Amino acid sequence: MHCPFCSAEETKVIDSRLVAEGHQVRRRRECADCHERFTTFESAELVMPRVIKRDGTREPFNEEKLRAGLQRALEKRPVSTEKVEQCVLQLKSTLRATGEREVESGFLGNLIMDALKELDKVAYVRFASVYRSFEDIKEFGEEIARLGD
Repeated sequence: MHCPFCSAEETKVIDSRLVAEGHQVRRRRECADCHERFTTFESAELVMPRVIKRDGTREPFNEEKLRAGLQRALEKRPVSTEKVEQCVLQLKSTLRATGEREVESGFLGNLIMDALKELDKVAYVRFASVYRSFEDIKEFGEEIARLGD
């Protein structure tokens, strides 16, 4: 690890701690040359599958896009940030567990809807209305009726 202050190559680890529920390691380091201290974070880089969009284009999985979609659906709903983060971690884990290099956006959308159905039913209907492009109030009613089943 290069020192960010003097660019020396020799640094030593002073302290290591698990953070982010054990998904990251925080390390305090000290430069052997200038004795400045700095913090680094280490996490596993896991390969996520690419997403095949409805129009056939492919794009890398975007965790921020997933989180933003969940937060938009959950806006002004009584769901904690911790539960949203757990949901994101669970969705990523499920995607990795498929073992596929590419997944259809429809598969991902259905995973998100299933997760939202467990998290908050109003957020589920919000997401479903946009995702499935509801055309009229009748489609809303049908989806709400399915929730009662």
